[in-house]
Amino acid sequence: MTQTILSPIISARNLNHYFGQGALRKQALYDINLDLDFGEIVIMTGPSGSGKTTLLTLLGGLRSAHEGSLKILGQEICGASKQQLTQVRKRIGYIFQANNLMTFLSAKQNVKMSLELHENFLDEKIDAKAIAMLESVGLGNRVDYYPENLSGGQKQRVAIARALVSHPKIVLADEPTAALDKKSGRDVVELMQKLAKEQGCTILLVTHDNRILDVADRIIYMEDGRLV
Repeated sequence: MTQTILSPIISARNLNHYFGQGALRKQALYDINLDLDFGEIVIMTGPSGSGKTTLLTLLGGLRSAHEGSLKILGQEICGASKQQLTQVRKRIGYIFQANNLMTFLSAKQNVKMSLELHENFLDEKIDAKAIAMLESVGLGNRVDYYPENLSGGQKQRVAIARALVSHPKIVLADEPTAALDKKSGRDVVELMQKLAKEQGCTILLVTHDNRILDVADRIIYMEDGRLV
């Protein structure tokens, strides 16, 4: 049975977003129109405070958009309930600047935790799946290491393994190379690119790092809450 590919996989139309209430209400995003297609790698760049992370959190279902239309995997998110947002989030992988690993869990346990959120994986051998994913990011010899015993680049590789192990349709990455040196940053992004192409998922990557712009199929630029 062939799976229908939704294209675009994310579609925003006339999207506006605000912070604060009443007199303190401030507009953060203005009239965003954006389509992300299946299997595409898109980099979003722009000055600090321009709204990139705010847009990323909306596109990832981490908060509900205020005005306009936002469809993720065919589902309208604008005005969605918490429950609907939770369902959407299960189909998205997230990679953050501060890797957000659980310090009290080993690399394998951090990756396995991502699988435990998905009922359809619970019948499978999730230990083996987590180890295989860590092997694919070059950490086969570090599966039982805790974050404190891993370098910055290795922690970010664990975060990539955690994000991709459940084969999400979308991966959102917020400054994934900011804390890494040039070589580690390059390795991490090329790894994301390779695994995403293998799995056929869409990547949106927010970055200030000019050294990695060439991995993108497309670059979008944000300034003062607007896509330029």
